[in-house]
Amino acid sequence: MIVELGYGKEKVSVNIPDDNVQAVLKPNKVEMGSTGIAEVKRAILNPIGSNRLKDVVSEGERVCIITSDITRPMPTKLVLPVVVGELNEGGIADQDITVVFALGNHRAHTEDEKKYLAGDAYSRVRCIDTDQTKVVRLGTTSFGTPVDVFQEVARADRVICLGNIEYHYFAGYSGGAKAIMPGVSTTAAIQLNHSKMVEDTSAAGRIEGNNVRTDIDEVARFVNIDFIVNVVLNEEKQIIKAVAGDYIKAHREGCAFLDKLYKIRIEKKADIVLVSPGGYPKDINLYQAQKALDNAKHAVQDGGIVILVASSKEGLGEKVFERWMMEAKSPSDMVEKIQKQFELGGHKAAAIGMVQKKADVYLVSDMDADFVRSMFFKPFAAMQDALNSALRIKGNEASVLVMPYGGSTLPVEYRK
Repeated sequence: MIVELGYGKEKVSVNIPDDNVQAVLKPNKVEMGSTGIAEVKRAILNPIGSNRLKDVVSEGERVCIITSDITRPMPTKLVLPVVVGELNEGGIADQDITVVFALGNHRAHTEDEKKYLAGDAYSRVRCIDTDQTKVVRLGTTSFGTPVDVFQEVARADRVICLGNIEYHYFAGYSGGAKAIMPGVSTTAAIQLNHSKMVEDTSAAGRIEGNNVRTDIDEVARFVNIDFIVNVVLNEEKQIIKAVAGDYIKAHREGCAFLDKLYKIRIEKKADIVLVSPGGYPKDINLYQAQKALDNAKHAVQDGGIVILVASSKEGLGEKVFERWMMEAKSPSDMVEKIQKQFELGGHKAAAIGMVQKKADVYLVSDMDADFVRSMFFKPFAAMQDALNSALRIKGNEASVLVMPYGGSTLPVEYRK
């Protein structure tokens, strides 16, 4: 079987013996209604667990709309005008609306980036970045995480959270209250929340018993989230589902849709998993490609082989992540270190270490082979060479599972 995988801005092919192919994981087919802006409008007209937004707000109130920064695929420019229109219908004037870009620990935006994100709404409403030097302490969660929130959010009369829902490798899912934590929270608070990533229950596609997500959702005890609008995107970054309303009920319905689309049942874990993030920009660096590797770990046998196909033309992609990868003496070293000394950026290195402890990881990339070896990967320049090597080690009967959309699809072992 010839299979094509995204690699940088190209497609590369690999020939897998038919008898070895266990499965090629692609998104499930689901029934879809409206898409794009029409779907956002449908969701806002039909909120889940809430009145319509226009009936939630009152004239004269100061409204804060939190949305994702430029590192996230959230199509704010499409969603924001619909939300602003609904607020106007409820009596909220443009001058009483502030859009806050949730930076978390990311860099500030340029004004051109803010214009790009906000689209037509940029000229109508105030658009600002979060500022960690201007926060208000609102309380502490039951997990001991301080609720230190950007003051523009803390002092608003109404808070609306926008976001996209996709799998998150330790918070379970993105979206919902993640706009607050980590979106508009401080580094110290984020680190305390994220330090629970090493727990077994902190996994992609899991909410129940996931302490990272429970801690995130607890923030709403201190910051009243009046309404959310979350979207699910397909591989072309098009809106195929929108949910609006209550920050828990609407979010969970969005998660359920995501599961129908991207949770893929497998009969058993494979000896060899061949995974691509999907090409550019998801494999522009190893920091971005890590998500696909983490999803692949759910499909590989203990002691198996994962072949990560990720150009990583720009290298590692983040300074703290690079330092952790370079300083580690072993994969176990990274995992043990994150339990003692949580550091954002280092958390992705630790996540890679967890996969490397479970399976051998081959890396097909544009990075120097010796550099790749120093990070405990086995380097290859060609995908076919990597597969042939894996088959020689695992034998002629080895099962091979392919994940062309590794950043999105989540394998789930099906037990009868």
